[in-house]
Amino acid sequence: MIKIGILGDIGSGKSFVAKQFGYPVFNADKEVSNIYKNDKSCYKKIKKKFPKFIKSKSLKKNELGSVIKENKQNLKKITDIVHPIVRERMNFFFKKNKRKKMVVLDIPLLVENKLYDKSFYLIFVQSNRNEINKRLKKRPFYNKTIITSLRKSQRSLTYKKKISDFVIKNNFKLQSLKKSIKIIKRKILDERNSS
Repeated sequence: MIKIGILGDIGSGKSFVAKQFGYPVFNADKEVSNIYKNDKSCYKKIKKKFPKFIKSKSLKKNELGSVIKENKQNLKKITDIVHPIVRERMNFFFKKNKRKKMVVLDIPLLVENKLYDKSFYLIFVQSNRNEINKRLKKRPFYNKTIITSLRKSQRSLTYKKKISDFVIKNNFKLQSLKKSIKIIKRKILDERNSS
Protein backbone atom coordinates (compact mmCIF):
# COMPACT_ATOMS: atom_id res chain seq x y z
CA MET A 1 0.00 0.00 0.00
CA ILE A 2 1.34 3.41 -1.01
CA LYS A 3 0.69 6.10 1.60
CA ILE A 4 0.37 9.70 0.45
CA GLY A 5 0.43 12.59 2.94
CA ILE A 6 -1.01 15.94 1.86
CA LEU A 7 0.69 19.00 3.37
CA GLY A 8 0.00 22.73 3.04
CA ASP A 9 -1.41 25.84 4.67
CA ILE A 10 -4.82 25.97 6.37
CA GLY A 11 -7.31 26.68 3.58
CA SER A 12 -4.92 25.79 0.74
CA GLY A 13 -7.34 23.13 -0.55
CA LYS A 14 -5.67 20.01 0.90
CA SER A 15 -8.97 18.12 1.30
CA PHE A 16 -10.05 19.00 -2.22
CA VAL A 17 -6.70 17.82 -3.62
CA ALA A 18 -6.85 14.61 -1.53
CA LYS A 19 -10.27 13.71 -3.00
CA GLN A 20 -9.00 14.07 -6.58
CA PHE A 21 -6.62 11.10 -6.19
CA GLY A 22 -9.55 8.69 -6.43
CA TYR A 23 -8.32 6.50 -3.57
CA PRO A 24 -9.55 6.17 0.06
CA VAL A 25 -8.88 9.37 2.05
CA PHE A 26 -8.37 9.62 5.80
CA ASN A 27 -9.62 13.11 6.62
CA ALA A 28 -8.49 14.03 10.15
CA ASP A 29 -10.75 17.12 10.39
CA LYS A 30 -13.83 14.97 9.68
CA GLU A 31 -12.64 12.39 12.21
CA VAL A 32 -12.14 15.11 14.84
CA SER A 33 -15.68 16.48 14.21
CA ASN A 34 -16.97 12.94 14.61
CA ILE A 35 -15.01 12.50 17.86
CA TYR A 36 -16.38 15.81 19.20
CA LYS A 37 -19.93 14.69 18.42
CA ASN A 38 -19.82 11.05 19.49
CA ASP A 39 -16.85 10.17 21.70
CA LYS A 40 -18.09 10.26 25.28
CA SER A 41 -14.69 9.70 26.95
CA CYS A 42 -13.12 12.54 24.94
CA TYR A 43 -16.04 14.80 25.90
CA LYS A 44 -15.62 13.96 29.61
CA LYS A 45 -11.86 14.62 29.57
CA ILE A 46 -12.22 18.00 27.85
CA LYS A 47 -15.20 19.03 30.03
CA LYS A 48 -13.22 18.11 33.15
CA LYS A 49 -10.30 20.29 31.99
CA PHE A 50 -12.43 23.27 30.90
CA PRO A 51 -15.72 23.06 32.85
CA LYS A 52 -16.46 26.79 32.63
CA PHE A 53 -16.52 26.67 28.80
CA ILE A 54 -18.12 23.33 27.92
CA LYS A 55 -21.86 23.66 28.49
CA SER A 56 -23.31 21.54 25.64
CA LYS A 57 -24.03 17.81 25.69
CA SER A 58 -21.39 17.28 22.98
CA LEU A 59 -18.30 19.30 22.09
CA LYS A 60 -19.09 22.39 20.01
CA LYS A 61 -16.55 24.23 17.86
CA ASN A 62 -17.57 27.65 19.20
CA GLU A 63 -17.05 26.50 22.83
CA LEU A 64 -13.65 25.01 21.99
CA GLY A 65 -12.87 28.26 20.17
CA SER A 66 -13.55 30.17 23.41
CA VAL A 67 -11.20 27.79 25.27
CA ILE A 68 -8.38 28.54 22.78
CA LYS A 69 -9.10 32.30 22.78
CA GLU A 70 -8.85 32.36 26.58
CA ASN A 71 -5.31 30.92 26.44
CA LYS A 72 -3.36 29.78 23.40
CA GLN A 73 -1.72 27.00 25.48
CA ASN A 74 -5.14 25.35 25.72
CA LEU A 75 -4.91 24.27 22.07
CA LYS A 76 -2.13 21.84 23.03
CA LYS A 77 -4.17 20.52 25.96
CA ILE A 78 -7.08 19.76 23.63
CA THR A 79 -4.88 18.12 20.95
CA ASP A 80 -3.17 15.97 23.62
CA ILE A 81 -6.60 14.47 24.39
CA VAL A 82 -7.90 14.20 20.80
CA HIS A 83 -4.82 13.05 18.87
CA PRO A 84 -4.38 9.58 20.41
CA ILE A 85 -7.98 8.85 19.30
CA VAL A 86 -7.24 10.16 15.79
CA ARG A 87 -4.13 7.97 15.61
CA GLU A 88 -6.19 4.91 16.62
CA ARG A 89 -8.73 5.66 13.89
CA MET A 90 -5.95 6.15 11.36
CA ASN A 91 -4.52 2.70 12.17
CA PHE A 92 -7.99 1.22 11.74
CA PHE A 93 -8.25 3.02 8.35
CA PHE A 94 -4.97 1.37 7.26
CA LYS A 95 -6.23 -2.07 8.28
CA LYS A 96 -9.55 -1.55 6.50
CA ASN A 97 -7.83 -0.47 3.26
CA LYS A 98 -4.82 -2.80 3.35
CA ARG A 99 -5.67 -4.27 -0.08
CA LYS A 100 -5.83 -0.86 -1.76
CA LYS A 101 -2.98 0.21 -4.02
CA MET A 102 -2.90 3.72 -2.53
CA VAL A 103 -4.39 5.68 0.40
CA VAL A 104 -4.34 9.43 0.97
CA LEU A 105 -3.91 11.12 4.36
CA ASP A 106 -5.39 14.56 4.84
CA ILE A 107 -4.05 15.31 8.34
CA PRO A 108 -3.17 18.93 9.24
CA LEU A 109 -0.69 17.83 11.95
CA LEU A 110 0.83 14.91 10.01
CA VAL A 111 4.36 16.33 10.37
CA GLU A 112 4.00 17.83 13.84
CA ASN A 113 2.65 14.60 15.35
CA LYS A 114 5.14 12.42 13.42
CA LEU A 115 2.35 10.40 11.82
CA TYR A 116 4.43 9.56 8.75
CA ASP A 117 7.64 7.67 7.97
CA LYS A 118 10.15 7.33 5.12
CA SER A 119 7.83 5.10 3.10
CA PHE A 120 5.29 7.95 2.68
CA TYR A 121 5.11 10.22 -0.34
CA LEU A 122 4.53 13.79 0.83
CA ILE A 123 2.75 16.25 -1.45
CA PHE A 124 2.75 19.96 -0.69
CA VAL A 125 -0.27 22.00 -1.82
CA GLN A 126 0.84 25.53 -2.66
CA SER A 127 -1.76 28.29 -2.91
CA ASN A 128 -1.80 32.05 -3.01
CA ARG A 129 -2.14 33.45 0.57
CA ASN A 130 -4.72 36.12 -0.48
CA GLU A 131 -6.83 33.41 -2.14
CA ILE A 132 -6.51 31.28 1.01
CA ASN A 133 -7.64 34.13 3.30
CA LYS A 134 -10.62 34.86 1.05
CA ARG A 135 -11.66 31.20 1.22
CA LEU A 136 -11.15 30.99 5.01
CA LYS A 137 -13.41 34.00 5.61
CA LYS A 138 -16.26 32.10 3.93
CA ARG A 139 -16.05 29.24 6.43
CA PRO A 140 -18.95 29.12 8.94
CA PHE A 141 -16.66 29.07 12.01
CA TYR A 142 -14.04 31.53 10.71
CA ASN A 143 -12.06 33.05 13.56
CA LYS A 144 -8.83 34.92 12.87
CA THR A 145 -7.41 34.35 16.38
CA ILE A 146 -7.92 30.58 16.14
CA ILE A 147 -6.49 30.41 12.59
CA THR A 148 -3.40 32.34 13.78
CA SER A 149 -2.84 30.07 16.80
CA LEU A 150 -3.35 26.96 14.63
CA ARG A 151 -0.75 28.27 12.17
CA LYS A 152 1.67 28.97 15.03
CA SER A 153 1.25 25.42 16.33
CA GLN A 154 2.41 24.00 12.98
CA ARG A 155 5.83 23.63 11.37
CA SER A 156 6.64 26.33 8.80
CA LEU A 157 5.34 25.99 5.24
CA THR A 158 8.94 26.38 4.01
CA TYR A 159 9.92 23.29 6.00
CA LYS A 160 6.90 21.29 4.80
CA LYS A 161 7.59 22.20 1.19
CA LYS A 162 11.26 21.23 1.60
CA ILE A 163 10.49 17.73 2.90
CA SER A 164 7.81 17.06 0.25
CA ASP A 165 8.38 14.77 -2.73
CA PHE A 166 6.04 16.79 -4.96
CA VAL A 167 4.50 20.28 -5.05
CA ILE A 168 1.05 20.91 -6.49
CA LYS A 169 0.16 24.49 -7.33
CA ASN A 170 -3.51 24.80 -6.45
CA ASN A 171 -5.12 27.64 -8.40
CA PHE A 172 -8.56 26.13 -7.55
CA LYS A 173 -9.11 25.18 -11.21
CA LEU A 174 -10.20 21.55 -11.42
CA GLN A 175 -8.78 20.68 -14.86
CA SER A 176 -5.19 21.79 -14.18
CA LEU A 177 -5.33 20.21 -10.72
CA LYS A 178 -6.46 16.84 -12.10
CA LYS A 179 -3.68 16.98 -14.70
CA SER A 180 -1.01 17.61 -11.99
CA ILE A 181 -2.37 14.77 -9.85
CA LYS A 182 -2.41 12.35 -12.79
CA ILE A 183 1.29 13.09 -13.49
CA ILE A 184 2.23 12.65 -9.82
CA LYS A 185 0.29 9.37 -9.49
CA ARG A 186 2.03 8.00 -12.58
CA LYS A 187 5.47 8.98 -11.23
CA ILE A 188 4.78 7.36 -7.84
CA LEU A 189 3.47 4.13 -9.38
CA ASP A 190 6.39 3.97 -11.85
CA GLU A 191 8.87 4.49 -9.02
CA ARG A 192 7.23 1.81 -6.86
CA ASN A 193 7.05 -0.66 -9.72
CA SER A 194 10.71 -0.20 -10.61
CA SER A 195 11.98 -0.54 -7.02
